[in-house]
Amino acid sequence: MTDVNADDRLVTDLPAFRAAVREFLASPAVDKWRGTYLDDDPEEMRFTAGLMRVLYDAGFGRYGLPAMAGGLGGDVRHWAVLFDELARAGITPTGQHSLLVTLAYPLVKFAPRLAAAYLPEFLSGDGWWGQGFSEPEAGSDLAALRCRAVRHGDEYVISGHKIWTSHAETANRIFLLARTGTTESRHRGLSMILVDVAMPGVTVRPIKLASGRSELAECFFDDVRVPADRLIGNEGQGWAVAMYLLQYERAAWAWLRAAVLLQRLRALIGFLPDSAAPAQASGPTADEMLGSVYLDLLSLRARSVDTVRRLAAGQTVGPEASADKLLLGACEHGVYDAARSLLGPRFLFGDASRQWREEWWYSRTTTVYGGSAEVQRSIIADRVLKLPKE
Repeated sequence: MTDVNADDRLVTDLPAFRAAVREFLASPAVDKWRGTYLDDDPEEMRFTAGLMRVLYDAGFGRYGLPAMAGGLGGDVRHWAVLFDELARAGITPTGQHSLLVTLAYPLVKFAPRLAAAYLPEFLSGDGWWGQGFSEPEAGSDLAALRCRAVRHGDEYVISGHKIWTSHAETANRIFLLARTGTTESRHRGLSMILVDVAMPGVTVRPIKLASGRSELAECFFDDVRVPADRLIGNEGQGWAVAMYLLQYERAAWAWLRAAVLLQRLRALIGFLPDSAAPAQASGPTADEMLGSVYLDLLSLRARSVDTVRRLAAGQTVGPEASADKLLLGACEHGVYDAARSLLGPRFLFGDASRQWREEWWYSRTTTVYGGSAEVQRSIIADRVLKLPKE
């Protein structure tokens, strides 16, 4: 582990942390990752692992997690600041970052020994993990999972099939939610286990998306033997771990994506001619369209900042975080639909707009993955607004 001492001032003073990060990101040390885009996901993950290492060695990629896990102290707000400043500097937060802020905190809380052993590799870019939750017949209804983990002495034997696992093609471990109880036990019979992809019996098959990228994969587990000490929390506590994780997926992930979307909105404005006509003569002007998208992003930020602050204060974020997910999906669609409308034929043809096309395709999934928009609306109606049942 690189010997970088924590600066107590940067732990407690977020404006000072922001200023220090901004100064570092203005240096040539990160020029290699400024304004880059790779259309191959494995290649991109290996490329951005270098950025993780640079940030780690400088210390800025370690704030937000405790020292026992390879961090330098602070909380989830430090990651929010880092994501803002990366995007401001023309550097897109990495795929590793999106997984890290979701998976690190539940590991620290439920399995501190595993956090101490394995999170430093994640922070430094030496490895990263996939999130193995969804299955072909269990997406939004995770309580219906069928991938099984059976205890045999000091090992769990895992058999089953996962799908839509992010970055599994290049990940070295998978944060796996498996069934250790009966099918009838539903969410009470689930456990979380950290599984090495290199273990015998693990097969990963990339899924090529409509955009052409293969960010997701399906994973097969054929009697994979995993040490029992890789259990995260207690046996049968997997649902509690997943719900704790979900808070960070809703908060930190939404903040990261909002930073990226603001970056892409600025890029879109710079990509347009001095006067951009609407797609249809009767449609909104470019200024109206861009202004509407910007206001949506501000609404997302206003909502997310409360969620991030509550997590930093150690408070539990409940079903109201579904609003963050809904707003994020609307913003993802809004930014890329604006690009499609305002760029006109340039959106459809030529290498200059390839990134816009690929990101537009991916944005279509954002109201489905991680809990569909319909499910989020139902959660808000039932558990936040407490509307009468139909």
